[in-house]
Amino acid sequence: MSRGTLLVIGSGLKVYREYLVAPICARAREAGLEMVLLNNLRPTWQQEYFDEVVVANVFDSEVMGRAAREVAARRDVVGVMCWDEPLVLDAGLLAAEFGVPGLSARGVRGCRDKELTRAELTAAGLHQPGFGLTTTVEEAREVAGRIGYPVVLKPRAMGASIGVVFAADATELDAAFGVALAASEVDPGPYRASAIVEEYAPGPEISIDGAVHKGEYLPLFVARKYSSDHPYFEEVGHTVDAADPLLDDKELMRTLARAHQALGIEDGITHSEVRLTDRGPLIIEVNGRLGGDLIPFLGRIATGIEPGEVLFDVATGQRPDVAHTRRAVAGIRFGIPRDDCVLRSVRVPSPGEAPGLVAAAPMAEPGTTLRLPPGGYLARHSFVVCEGDDLAGCQDRLAAAAALVELDTGPVGPADPQAPFAMPAGLLDVDE
Repeated sequence: MSRGTLLVIGSGLKVYREYLVAPICARAREAGLEMVLLNNLRPTWQQEYFDEVVVANVFDSEVMGRAAREVAARRDVVGVMCWDEPLVLDAGLLAAEFGVPGLSARGVRGCRDKELTRAELTAAGLHQPGFGLTTTVEEAREVAGRIGYPVVLKPRAMGASIGVVFAADATELDAAFGVALAASEVDPGPYRASAIVEEYAPGPEISIDGAVHKGEYLPLFVARKYSSDHPYFEEVGHTVDAADPLLDDKELMRTLARAHQALGIEDGITHSEVRLTDRGPLIIEVNGRLGGDLIPFLGRIATGIEPGEVLFDVATGQRPDVAHTRRAVAGIRFGIPRDDCVLRSVRVPSPGEAPGLVAAAPMAEPGTTLRLPPGGYLARHSFVVCEGDDLAGCQDRLAAAAALVELDTGPVGPADPQAPFAMPAGLLDVDE
């Protein structure tokens, strides 16, 4: 057997995930550990960080399992890491099988399956909406009628608010169910082809990235979410403020801790989404991974917490240091076209061209068809990330940087309402 090995399942793209991989690699080398990546694509930028890369179809549970067990048969796997939503369930079950720190088999199922999340949190006495799992429009009508309108329909297991639709009344229910069900069929796992109908909970939406060490919940940072108007909930940006008063909100933190305990989460990092309702904080979902949309990158800028180091600690059984060492505000804004279009080109500003601009990048390749819901999702052509001393200043800087994005688009015909749900083929990142 070799010296201890960290097994990473799925790396993501360089612009979105290298900021995590680099500090993980540094900590592994300090600890005398090797790193093996199990990935569906041949390595490029990853070569610098990993001692070995195994190429396999990680989106096939059986293939992933065989490849991971082959690594474990010849190496001493001491930790398993994964931050890609479609892979989290299998990675968590492998961590439990290998006997290394992880969310636990029960915990990862509770995170991945939104119906199970609702059931577990409701049973634990936490404030939750009425809900029901449906596979047909007839079932959806019955559940919505029982709960009462308005309702929200969503796939049983997806991310980035894909397929999440608001229905104000029965006249909007059938079309909303069709959108949610079509999106659910993209999921390759056991939760496909089903949609949850749940009571709508009004109020601002936030997300919290937190670490869990031996069942102890440790909040890292809060992100304020900005979404499109109803009936869809496309996420258009996030801000993280190191001085956000919600970090000191005892009711919110108590609710998060109770939810993690109820789901049986033992070790790892989670991304929880919460509505701040007039009845108190309502957990929308708990994801068994770091946040997407570069939220951990914003957290690092704003608070000084290094998410990669926190992930390394919980994956190797250590209690992480989550103390803030910075006090700033960071935000991201996504560029979204006004109408469906074909992207011809996009130019983003460089740091230095706008005050506080930290990073900017295209999110789609030339030739990509970008469609707004319900014809498509994540119609993002670019992003900008800015830093500021306060929330208002950061928002102003985001607006100024976004205004510098140069976009050339062409017209596109209407979406085929009978076509199956599909993500844009040229999209450069879909992780949330």
